[in-house]
Amino acid sequence: MNSIYEIRKYTPLYRQEWDNMVENSANGTFLFKRNYMEYHAHRFIDFSLMVYHKEKLVALLPASIHNNEITSHGGLTYGGFVTPAEVSSAQLLDIFETTARYLKTQGFAYWNYKPVPHIYHSYPHDSEQYALYRLQAERVACNLSSTINLSTPLRYAELRRRGIKKAYKGGVTLHTSDDFAPFWTILEENLQQRHQVSPVHSLDEIILLHNRFPEHIQLHTAMLNNQVVAGCVMYNTGRVAHAQYISASPLGKECGALDMLFAHLIEQEYSDCRYFDFGISTVEGGKQLNSGLLSQKEGFGARGVIYETYRISL
Repeated sequence: MNSIYEIRKYTPLYRQEWDNMVENSANGTFLFKRNYMEYHAHRFIDFSLMVYHKEKLVALLPASIHNNEITSHGGLTYGGFVTPAEVSSAQLLDIFETTARYLKTQGFAYWNYKPVPHIYHSYPHDSEQYALYRLQAERVACNLSSTINLSTPLRYAELRRRGIKKAYKGGVTLHTSDDFAPFWTILEENLQQRHQVSPVHSLDEIILLHNRFPEHIQLHTAMLNNQVVAGCVMYNTGRVAHAQYISASPLGKECGALDMLFAHLIEQEYSDCRYFDFGISTVEGGKQLNSGLLSQKEGFGARGVIYETYRISL
């Protein structure tokens, strides 16, 4: 079957064209910029694709290879097709079907697909879910995140308000910092104690990414007696302020430092964004929910947004 679309595998020769499409897309974020995607290139075999119609670039697919499967993208939280708003539903269906046929000819048996959550879209994009349905995709993961609509925020829960007052009275101070090391020590200790895991990014990697994207990646800390007791690494896409890492020391938890810090980030630092996203409270692809963590986030007025993964048999 002939197609009106041409698929090209990404190479560094296309770097500027790729990044330009991300900038001008309806659902792209800085995570799709090549400078972000390639910080961990040694961990993934890149198989990103570019889709053209009559020599015009109409879609990007960040993707990587895992055995006989293609994942879009293995190193990103989300990573479906990135398109301009001008791409119609009919075109997107054709792009999906053409790509599925192409991937099959490349020897892949399965295509794992992680749509960009709707909060990151500047224009409706649910035709993507319809295309997945048409391809008989199976939903294999459904993680629950907690998000505040900053245009219509809800009142904080009493427990969160008490924490804010406690931190103010206790002398907690808030800062934006380029020194990630003290916070990373707290983060690593908490993750090891609770889950026996390390952060997705090493200290060197998060510093590298901050240096590459200083306007998008920032560390905010809470201090008491001149020491960091809590912090949050924020990923700011302009539309969404996403809390990538959150952690507090035992002292920070005791004095309400995170409550004070989040109130500041929500009400002042990122108030110009459309959404404030706390991140997921689930593990094992959504099979397990951390109810306590969810309650803490919803105490600030956040409500559920899903991060999904689909599996397409090719």
